[in-house]
Amino acid sequence: MMREKPLREKGAVDKAGRPFPAATETRMPSLPSLASLQALAAWDTPTICNALEITNPERRARGFTRRPVVAAFPQMKPVVAFARTALIRSREPHPRDRDSANKIRLGYYEHIAAEPLPSIAVIQDIDAPDTGFGAFWGEVQTHVHAGLGCAGVITDGSVRDLDAMAPDFLVLAGSVMPSHAHVHLVEYGGTVSVFGMVVSPNDVIHADRHGAVVVPYDAVEKIPAAVDLLTRREKVIIEASKQPGFSVERLRQAFREQEDIH
Repeated sequence: MMREKPLREKGAVDKAGRPFPAATETRMPSLPSLASLQALAAWDTPTICNALEITNPERRARGFTRRPVVAAFPQMKPVVAFARTALIRSREPHPRDRDSANKIRLGYYEHIAAEPLPSIAVIQDIDAPDTGFGAFWGEVQTHVHAGLGCAGVITDGSVRDLDAMAPDFLVLAGSVMPSHAHVHLVEYGGTVSVFGMVVSPNDVIHADRHGAVVVPYDAVEKIPAAVDLLTRREKVIIEASKQPGFSVERLRQAFREQEDIH
């Protein structure tokens, strides 16, 4: 069971005696530019997953949400942002005094607002089997997060106040519930697993109504070319299928033509 505590204390070490890196000192080699991230928002998340099969074939079966999600606003365009992470629970009252609770809450908001931006909250609910018992996300949280530069949330927990949420705030959730119960932050800034997608702080996330995927830094600049290649290959099949007299033999020919496109 997860212990109710904030981030590791300064100077903490692992079992081998090695110091844990501070959450505020996450190593971020070659951060993708904002322009390169915005370019990825031109495509939906399934297209990004397809492109990653070309740029990073070893990630074909991992790095994306693997369970159904509730897209609160399915009409929203894709979001590309840097992950900020946290654990929540709501079934039992939190064990902290008021000052301690405020400290972790404000620390979490600093985590959300820290560079690089925009951020996207990725929140794991650890109340299984009662995941989503109480909603952390609603009118207040979406407005606060949006004001701090956060573009949306991906959570296996629940959400509420759908008609009063901040506009243009992406919401992918596990369920919709009416009450916040005893919902509270357990800790923030660590690695979480939401819908089977493992996420660490500052991972690049691409998300839309279909779900989400972690985009490796080294793939960001390569994806547009990969999408172009996939589009040209798929066009051969699609155009063939629209022609009168389309048949298996014509499909076989289209497959051969597709293989010649590089």
